[in-house]
Amino acid sequence: MATKEKMSFEVAISELETIVKELERGDIPLEKALTQFKKGVELSQMCQKKLADADEMLTKIMNEDGTTTLFDEGDSE
Repeated sequence: MATKEKMSFEVAISELETIVKELERGDIPLEKALTQFKKGVELSQMCQKKLADADEMLTKIMNEDGTTTLFDEGDSE
């Protein structure tokens, strides 16, 4: 498994989905369920951060001089 910092969003979501399915089955020992739950929370937080970072990046507009400005939907002409 890739380290969480280098893990792609898609891989993290896939792992999170696997954990959720496993926990939903309810047939795993309590200790493993707790470990998987903790891992799921960490993956969820990482995905939320990646989405927030992507959102921030997409709300900036690159100007011709290389500077960035925040995107404002009201500025469209």
